[in-house]
Amino acid sequence: MISDLEQIFSTNIKGMKKSAIRELLKLTQRPEIISFAGGLPAPESFPIDQLKDITNEVLDQDGIAALQYGATEGVTELRQILVDRYNKEGLNIELKNLVITTSSQQGLDLVAKIFVNPGDKVICGLPSYLGGLGAFNSYGAELVGIKFDDKGMRADLLDEKLAELKTQGIKPKFIYIIPDFQNPAGITMPESRRLEIIEVAKKYDILIVEDSPYREVRFEGKPQKTIFELDNSGQVILLGTFSKIFVPGFRIGWVVANEKIVDKFVVAKQSTDLCTPTMNQKIAYKYIEKGYFDANLKTIIEQYHEKRDNMLSAFREFMPEGVTWTEPEGGLFLFLTLPQGMDAEDLFKKAIENDVAFVLGSVFHCDGSGKNTMRINFSYMSKERTTEGVKRLAKAIKEML
Repeated sequence: MISDLEQIFSTNIKGMKKSAIRELLKLTQRPEIISFAGGLPAPESFPIDQLKDITNEVLDQDGIAALQYGATEGVTELRQILVDRYNKEGLNIELKNLVITTSSQQGLDLVAKIFVNPGDKVICGLPSYLGGLGAFNSYGAELVGIKFDDKGMRADLLDEKLAELKTQGIKPKFIYIIPDFQNPAGITMPESRRLEIIEVAKKYDILIVEDSPYREVRFEGKPQKTIFELDNSGQVILLGTFSKIFVPGFRIGWVVANEKIVDKFVVAKQSTDLCTPTMNQKIAYKYIEKGYFDANLKTIIEQYHEKRDNMLSAFREFMPEGVTWTEPEGGLFLFLTLPQGMDAEDLFKKAIENDVAFVLGSVFHCDGSGKNTMRINFSYMSKERTTEGVKRLAKAIKEML
């Protein structure tokens, strides 16, 4: 080992931190631990038998191309079927507006790689997805948090903050938003609030990055139009992924944006991984083409709906007074708030002693707030294990109180 290793590490890597969620997951590997910490899809939702057949079909019919390098933009057939699906929803995009990425996490990384210089301001929610915060932070972004209400990021506070920054000669690079079943809060932003955010963004001429990993997993309520569709001017970058609605192991995501922006994503991706695995893309395309995707998605929605309802029922039965939580219309997460003065980090230690785990809410707050909050996943555990886990968590909270 060389003597000055610490001195030669880049500024970027010195500023990066290990994922708090990934580190917590290491503590929850014991079989007796009931973990609400990960963002894992239910294993029973994976269409293993169908994928076996499709994999053989792809290898038999198109094996050479599937096993070869592919275009950086992605497999054309997959891109086109995604474009067609979006246009049926109301978007107006073409093939040139969509590029495949290696998961939406790569999309977040490329957003930062393309737009962020060290010291640039990026607007995000309080709270906001840890993977996004980590990606932006790794390129030297200075994160500016905007508080939520029950409709998501407050447009009035966003306007105030951007006006304040403007007087200082500062223009943030973009506003990062997860409008549907927000991770971690579980809140869905109504169309009226989306339009307010768009209006503020236009007022200050700032891009919006719309992260939309599982908007299809809706249990109830009215589906909301994407911010991308409502804007319809090229001021929004939309990120999507198959990780939560198909299989995470394929690591397939995508970016929808103005053609000039997509071109920059292609250039940035070429120096990152050249292309997303061709085999995975061709299997995914076949899976959608055969109608399996929509059928399985319906099953996933039914499963997660039952699991959410089961968790909410357990909360109502076992949680002590003073503990509150969000009730998401879809997705995989809800946010739990402890009474003021309680620290979720202290509770985590007590919870582990009771063989149950969660993710600290503070890691989703770029300003270090949210000490009395936690993110809870309801998609992974069985209903029986979930009920038992809620009992254990409620017991730990009561002991802390």
